[in-house]
Amino acid sequence: MKIKGQIVDLYKQRIFQGEILVEDGKIKSIIEKKHDVKDFIMPGFIDAHIHIESSMLVPSEFARIAVKHGTIATVSDPHEIANVLGVKGVEFMINNGNQVPFKFYFGAPSCVPATTFENAGANIDANGIKWLLQKKEIKYLAEMMNYPGVLFDDDEVVKKISWAKYFKKPVDGHAPDLRGNDLSKYIHSGISTDHESFTYDEGLEKLQKGMKVIIREGSAAKNFDALIDLLPEYFENMMFCSDDKHPDDLLVGHINQLCARAISKGIDLFKILQAACINPIKHYNLDVGTLQVGDPADFIILEDLVRFKTKKTYINGIVVFSDGKSNINSVPFKNLNNFNTSKKTINDFKFESKSPKIRVIEALEGELVTNELIIESLIQNGNIISNTQTDVLKMTVVNRYQNQQPAIAFIKNFGLKKGAIASSVGHDSHNIIAIGANDKAICEAVNLLIEVKGGICAVNGPAKKVVSLPVAGIMSDQSGEVIGQQYADLNQMAKEFGCTLNAPYMTLSFMALLVIPSLKLSDKGLFDGSKFEFTSVDV
Repeated sequence: MKIKGQIVDLYKQRIFQGEILVEDGKIKSIIEKKHDVKDFIMPGFIDAHIHIESSMLVPSEFARIAVKHGTIATVSDPHEIANVLGVKGVEFMINNGNQVPFKFYFGAPSCVPATTFENAGANIDANGIKWLLQKKEIKYLAEMMNYPGVLFDDDEVVKKISWAKYFKKPVDGHAPDLRGNDLSKYIHSGISTDHESFTYDEGLEKLQKGMKVIIREGSAAKNFDALIDLLPEYFENMMFCSDDKHPDDLLVGHINQLCARAISKGIDLFKILQAACINPIKHYNLDVGTLQVGDPADFIILEDLVRFKTKKTYINGIVVFSDGKSNINSVPFKNLNNFNTSKKTINDFKFESKSPKIRVIEALEGELVTNELIIESLIQNGNIISNTQTDVLKMTVVNRYQNQQPAIAFIKNFGLKKGAIASSVGHDSHNIIAIGANDKAICEAVNLLIEVKGGICAVNGPAKKVVSLPVAGIMSDQSGEVIGQQYADLNQMAKEFGCTLNAPYMTLSFMALLVIPSLKLSDKGLFDGSKFEFTSVDV
């Protein structure tokens, strides 16, 4: 197979007219040759840190969509499904991904459960990490979210990092706003990357201390604008990732979008593409081609180097996308789940208190971090209720693995004026999380998800819409196109209820993520992520 085009050589930093010969899935030769083909040929894009589960698609379905945008590989942390199903969930992701011509590289989830302050569906200890790291598909120890465990030399954390060093596999970090001596100790432990920086100065300090900084632009957390100005100087130690990408956004674009935005800022093309295509391969030791003779024939054909619109995608010499159509077929698989709680009553969501003021989570657009607010409570018959006038809404997290009293807190900036929204995608333990304008709607939304054993929904009296997620309660068994449209419709319904957030369900899913400061809610109660301890709703 011979392919002509404008060849983009990222190592020699030049573009030339040429022809590529592909034989047996490898690049046999690359020769300069004049022709009239204007398309550009370059290495494919790599997402350097993603949780495939957050696309609500199983890996094989994710691949079908991603190749349309020139993505040929992902560095994937399967800790979402691991928190539901343990090692069995990780094996599901590997096996499903292996059935399609796409390069999935997985990590051994380091934090299952993410903390001891919540109930998850499984546990992976240091022995489980040792077993996973020996698998060829496991390329690294996935993000060490328990940064207090690193700083205080927790025995289990130290063992997990030690096994990664033993098998000579890198350790991914997760250190939002960690600075100074604490950051130095975190890095010294052997942790080499971070994707949680949300300010320029934070990213700069991490780079200067030897970390590789991954610029994240997902459906909820968007740090591109804060960090991209670091790229011109530190391009050798930076990468791009989406972290969490919901299905409707994935249908529109992927890493190609970040490259286009970087180009529009006037950053050098070759520096951008080194971060997008080369650095993840080097750091994680991936078997992905970089458009060199002898490499696997992994490359993409583009219309231009400004918008990065993909015309064709090749993986191991196979055309996986062409003429606007993905050539990756859907594959059959068996649904796995872990959902064992009973339906709730309205009384379960009462918050009996006489406190005139309450501690409130402030959700922030485009951020995973939250603020703590002290706001006047609205009390009705001894029960603190949602106040739609001040946008202080009741929130709950319900343990989905066993019957337990729902945890209650209050949150601002969702903007709901009626009804409720709920999701069993609640990072990282994936309990049910719901926010509503009244207790009745919250109860109905929670029970709808218990009935279907996982999904996302919106409820307002007779108006109900649910997207079922039967795979571990976090992924669909449908195609990307189907789930993408269903998700977009549900997002719109939430906004019709008054929600002012750009991505209501993605933001909702992170309001139980305890390892991101400052205030979050687990199934055990309100949690102060800055102090790493429980706190009270009453003030």
